[in-house]
Amino acid sequence: QVQLVESGGGLVQAGGSLRLSCAASGRTFSRYSMGWFRQAPGKEREFVAAISWAGGTTYSADVVKDRFTISRDNAKNTVYLQMNSLKPEDTAVYYCTASPLVVLTTKAVGSWGQGTQVTVSS
Repeated sequence: QVQLVESGGGLVQAGGSLRLSCAASGRTFSRYSMGWFRQAPGKEREFVAAISWAGGTTYSADVVKDRFTISRDNAKNTVYLQMNSLKPEDTAVYYCTASPLVVLTTKAVGSWGQGTQVTVSS
């Protein structure tokens, strides 16, 4: 399995931006499809975005489409989530994921990071 460490979370005002990073260990990073999920207090963990192993295909949840962008740098073993126009309802713990194929559901995820908190104030 690949080890994942997220960073970049924090407190931001509504309308602001944050970029999350996820550093992966191991030499096989480029073979994994990567993704981001989030979990708000009292809610189930939900899909946010995913990217194929080569970065040619991306997927985003409707609630973040046109605001969040996922990307990856296989040379740096890192995946990013650029979050713009943040809203208070984006407040959640954000988790990085790695899987052999692109996955859009929690049950199919191969590896999880420990999560990073994002708080958006109104």
